[in-house]
Amino acid sequence: MNLKDFDALVGRQLQTMDKLLDLQGEIERCQELKEQLNNLPGEACGEIQEEIEIMKEELQSIQKVFQKQTEEVIRSYQIREPLHK
Repeated sequence: MNLKDFDALVGRQLQTMDKLLDLQGEIERCQELKEQLNNLPGEACGEIQEEIEIMKEELQSIQKVFQKQTEEVIRSYQIREPLHK
């Protein structure tokens, strides 16, 4: 694996991290909104809770992708590193 490939792996991982952070922020925003809307009829609160659950599932999926990318970056670094010793 050359440096360009390694940089591409790290770049993809950074993009995934950005998605992760954005989604975590959106979940927090929705949870805060839910807290504020607790006085609304149950249907509106239920819809917000549903949206939060969907985002949490998406977050778990992105976290799995991020973990796989991290493992790939580590493997590629370990393969590349012996070449420079």
